[in-house]
Amino acid sequence: MRVRLATVFVDDLREALAFYTEVLGFTKKRDIPLGGGASWITVVSPEEPMGAELLLEPAGHPAVAPYRDALVSDGIPLAQFMVDDVQAEHGRLTELGVAFTQKPTDIGDFWVAVFDDTCGNLIQIVSEK
Repeated sequence: MRVRLATVFVDDLREALAFYTEVLGFTKKRDIPLGGGASWITVVSPEEPMGAELLLEPAGHPAVAPYRDALVSDGIPLAQFMVDDVQAEHGRLTELGVAFTQKPTDIGDFWVAVFDDTCGNLIQIVSEK
């Protein structure tokens, strides 16, 4: 069993694609038109272009809003991304205007920080010590 695809619900596909590529640094892998303005859009890490894809999924289903609202209200990240250095990535993203809800925090074997992805989610970055 392998992780091949993970989903992040987003409010606007094109805005999400811009944030995830231009700010976070992911690379667009797929942008498949599905008709009616819908698309299947995935991004990947440029360090692992054949690795797991992140699907930018429209948040239109009625269950998504209450789910995401509850996670954000409780400060729970929807997804976690590994980085080499949480402090450095926090600095880079802060300079780009990304709002963090949790500054870099030492949790033992890892450093973590949490930011707002501008698409309705909290995302945690993690680096191993």
